[in-house]
Amino acid sequence: MAQPAGGLWLLWAPILLLVAFSFNDSRRATAEWRGFTTGWYENIFSGVMGSEASFSTEEMLAAVRQSMTVSLLAMGLSAVLGTLVAITLVRHRFPGKSLLDGLLYLPVVIPDIAQGVSLLVFFSFIFNMLESVLGLKWYPGLETVIVGHVAFNISFVAIVVRARLANMNPRLEEAARDLGANEWRTFWRVTYPLLLPGIVAGALLAFTLSLDDFVVTFFAGGGNATTLTIFVYGMVRQTVTPEINAISTLMIGVSMVLILLSFAFQKDR
Repeated sequence: MAQPAGGLWLLWAPILLLVAFSFNDSRRATAEWRGFTTGWYENIFSGVMGSEASFSTEEMLAAVRQSMTVSLLAMGLSAVLGTLVAITLVRHRFPGKSLLDGLLYLPVVIPDIAQGVSLLVFFSFIFNMLESVLGLKWYPGLETVIVGHVAFNISFVAIVVRARLANMNPRLEEAARDLGANEWRTFWRVTYPLLLPGIVAGALLAFTLSLDDFVVTFFAGGGNATTLTIFVYGMVRQTVTPEINAISTLMIGVSMVLILLSFAFQKDR
């Protein structure tokens, strides 16, 4: 048990250090500990920052709004499409099912940088084709970021819903049909309520992944979409300040809460 525990400490040590130094009373983010303070969190919402880097609460809140817009839309679309994919793979037989089953795990295992570059190439191809055929000029932006997030979140939602569907007793649906319910009524009255915890868990996981994503957002947005992760990246390029530690800590806290909620909904009720 010592080796797994040591691995967990190695994984969590940088995160715990980041959280601790977000309360450090020192202007230099990597300096030694000089006391406890909550001033950096106050600065985030008061628009105050030292001379090392410019900071605007208004710009940060605008980035938060864009992040929430992308995450909510990606969560909703991924929940619907991922649920349909999971039901199709578990309950139906069709040509190419094995191929689709393998492709389902592709966004989970490939590196983010490869997915980001592939989306950039894809959008560039589509926009160039639209310009040459229809004469329309399109540019990457918030819409392409949403499409990119949906592209990788569908797999995570489908995996969670599929696990829920695989553990569900099919005799319940058979009983509903024996009592005269058609397939549509059976789905809404029996299948959907039983799948709802898995759908909510997958949706929360998709929201978390979308909120925290940087690589896909950076490439798919083409520099025209400023989410919170892009905003923090822009700050880091200037200098590392304690406010960056505070913002990162808040993002970690929100992500952990959403993941815990996702785990809670995956439990049998």
